[in-house]
Amino acid sequence: MPQIIFLPHDELCPEGKVIEAEAGETICDAALREGIEIEHACEKSCACTTCHVIVREGFDSMEESDELEDDMLDKAWGLEPESRLSCQSVVADEDLVVEIPKYTINQVSERH
Repeated sequence: MPQIIFLPHDELCPEGKVIEAEAGETICDAALREGIEIEHACEKSCACTTCHVIVREGFDSMEESDELEDDMLDKAWGLEPESRLSCQSVVADEDLVVEIPKYTINQVSERH
């Protein structure tokens, strides 16, 4: 079973966290299942960028993003070449190292 290693994030997982993921599961679903409350304002429908993550290791093991995801990512805060929407990023058979950016473009958050 592949692991997702979440790097420390001040609010969501200050110590970082290592979780088990099922191949075929999205990064977002795996994180939420394990108590990492990644924002997902569009309810995981690829209509916002609040679940933006940066896949620091294992990026090439996942399927490539499609045009819709790429168009949404263009609006994300802190976009990097390894950026993905966690709701669209399906875990394959390799471990991933994931960074959750400090900010999103979400003007309204449930936590504020």
